[in-house]
Amino acid sequence: MDDHWRNSQKIARFFIFDARLFFVVLACLMYIQLWTLTLTVITILIFWAVEQRGLSFESALRALRCWVLGQERPATIRLLRRRMTDYGAADARAQEESDETAS
Repeated sequence: MDDHWRNSQKIARFFIFDARLFFVVLACLMYIQLWTLTLTVITILIFWAVEQRGLSFESALRALRCWVLGQERPATIRLLRRRMTDYGAADARAQEESDETAS
């Protein structure tokens, strides 16, 4: 038996595929057209390719997000980020100006 509480995080399966695929198959069965059949086959192939790489559907979406966004993912939006300021350079300029006015 595989009905212990520790198995509650396991992915639900529809035959050999992820259970989320059932909605696409159901849509294909409810509206039988060539384009829905093509969409279903493409979706099945995508799910199969993702599982062959050893990823779950959520992991594949996270990998896609990382690939699209890149390495830099700051915690704040660009508008709220402060610009880096070099106070040492500002102090040096102020010192030079005060030296010029003093001489």
